[in-house]
Amino acid sequence: MNDIDARFVTRAYELALESFEEGGCPIGSVIARGDTMLGEGHNQRVQQGDPIAHGEMDALRNAGRQKSYAGTTLYTSLSPCMMCAGTIVQFKIPRVVIAENTSFGGNEAFLRDHGVEVVILGDARCIELMRRFVAERPELWNEDIAED
Repeated sequence: MNDIDARFVTRAYELALESFEEGGCPIGSVIARGDTMLGEGHNQRVQQGDPIAHGEMDALRNAGRQKSYAGTTLYTSLSPCMMCAGTIVQFKIPRVVIAENTSFGGNEAFLRDHGVEVVILGDARCIELMRRFVAERPELWNEDIAED
């Protein structure tokens, strides 16, 4: 992990914490080209009542239209779900930095199989925030990951 990665992972964590404090799911994301942030966002499913307002989707939406995603990295506080992983592949985002995948994971192989460089950090802040969220709001977590 380099200094740029550290900066944007910290921002993804801050956005996840913001979402948690708003009563939502604590997942934050940043899309950047090199050291330039294009967009940032956090999970807003609860806040907006929108089932597809995941952190990665919010960051991409806030980045606006891009002619190309060449040279970009998507930073996310939690491993992307299949919807977000599919969007990463669709837009040909070449690199994803995942702060943590212990609370939720499984789509890393899908990303790699589609040529995406995947970096997993095991960030203690993000792991602890997700543990707290799952313990305090299990019904919301189960809704977010479509579990009964």
